[in-house]
Amino acid sequence: MKKFLLPAALFLIAGSVMAQKPQTLPETNLQSTISAQPFLFSINTLTDENPRWNLHYSGSYGEKTQGQFGYNGLGQQFGVKGYLGSRFTLYGTAAIGFAHGGGVTSAQQVEVIRDLIGGKKLTGFRFGAGLGLSRDWSNVKSAISRFTASYDKTNWRLAGNLRFEKAFDNSRDELDFITSLGFQHRIAPALYIGFEAIGQDLEGFWDKDEAEGGAKLMIGPSINLSPTHSKLSFSVAGGPVFYATRSQIIPSEAIREITSLSSGNGYTIRALVNFNFRNK
Repeated sequence: MKKFLLPAALFLIAGSVMAQKPQTLPETNLQSTISAQPFLFSINTLTDENPRWNLHYSGSYGEKTQGQFGYNGLGQQFGVKGYLGSRFTLYGTAAIGFAHGGGVTSAQQVEVIRDLIGGKKLTGFRFGAGLGLSRDWSNVKSAISRFTASYDKTNWRLAGNLRFEKAFDNSRDELDFITSLGFQHRIAPALYIGFEAIGQDLEGFWDKDEAEGGAKLMIGPSINLSPTHSKLSFSVAGGPVFYATRSQIIPSEAIREITSLSSGNGYTIRALVNFNFRNK
């Protein structure tokens, strides 16, 4: 039962708040409460109306996991996100891992994404595509291609990603597929709640020898707090993780949002603190 306590708590908080009687929210300047990275598992692009550079730190915890962060899956990641102009967004991360046998390892990735549709205003529909490179825990390099889509209104936001990854190593999959979706609704001037879902290594549905152990799915509540006129914003999301398919391959050390599960299913929870360098 212990492994379901934290996800259940998040579900109860989200459910109790959404069950409250709807109320008319006061008009709020969207730019004053917009978060540069409101979701934990989907990347959204920045715009001409939100040209801020941001630093963020995220920590995660997963039950019944294995990999660089040990059995309990405790991890940390640092990131940077900024607007380059002309509808280009830069996104980069660096993670630090503590291996089972001791020692410290790291993994990095960097991407540049351009909005092909929209991207000049905070609200409305945006669709973008980007390229990037990564180096994982075992020093394997990969090429990344990502498609992003989002729709932002004053009181709600929707974002989704489709990511393709090609590792330059013969022991890895020909191509990795990862997709994610997030939705949040504003229930207070600076508070959004909703859900996030992610499907990871979806090639496991047709490849019985998938190199990361099989296709994994997660869905759970998502909360974002962006205090008005503050340089800080906060997000938390997580939920149960389960294998949709299983391969008999020992999981690789590729960079993943959901770490490999040592046995059965489990859960993951991630929290993020974002700091933006706003001019005013």
